[in-house]
Amino acid sequence: VRGTFLIELIGMIVMLPTFCGNYGIKGIWMAAFHSVSAFCNAGFDLMGDYKSLIDYRGDVLINVCIMLLITLGGLGFVVLEDLRRGFKWKRFALQTKIVLLTTLGLNVIGTILIWLFEANNPYTIGNLPQKEAFLASLFQTVSARTAGFNTVDLAYLHDSSMLILIIWMFIGAGSGSTGGGIKMTTFVVLM
Repeated sequence: VRGTFLIELIGMIVMLPTFCGNYGIKGIWMAAFHSVSAFCNAGFDLMGDYKSLIDYRGDVLINVCIMLLITLGGLGFVVLEDLRRGFKWKRFALQTKIVLLTTLGLNVIGTILIWLFEANNPYTIGNLPQKEAFLASLFQTVSARTAGFNTVDLAYLHDSSMLILIIWMFIGAGSGSTGGGIKMTTFVVLM
């Protein structure tokens, strides 16, 4: 419980300047809600009109903070506890190794595929600078696993990108995490 509150508090503090700059005092609520929602892999849209975080597509701080919160919540509490003890690969439990490697693999593969599939789509990332296009591709990949935030209009994604995101949603997060899906360990065992 302490770890959850600490992670969410740090996420809130990181996002406070941006949200308070845009929303004034309401920014405190926006930062807190997005931090908790991201860590809990909930992805509620406070902006309305299905915009989610589209207005923050180029904001590296918000994107990285939300992605880290999603990832930490999706690793699972057993894995987080293993990581808290120190990063010693040989000492990690098998579940920790599977979850970390699968998270890395899914994020890398998903980002590359979304970036390739959407590169010429002017309604998603086709007209964005390369850095922003990469960030948006990574964000969609990380968020799709269980969170539900978005920084591009998902209605305009090509079918190939939608298929990747659906597969990633099906796989989901780690066992004992705040995320859904069949779980990464189940996916690895099935493979």
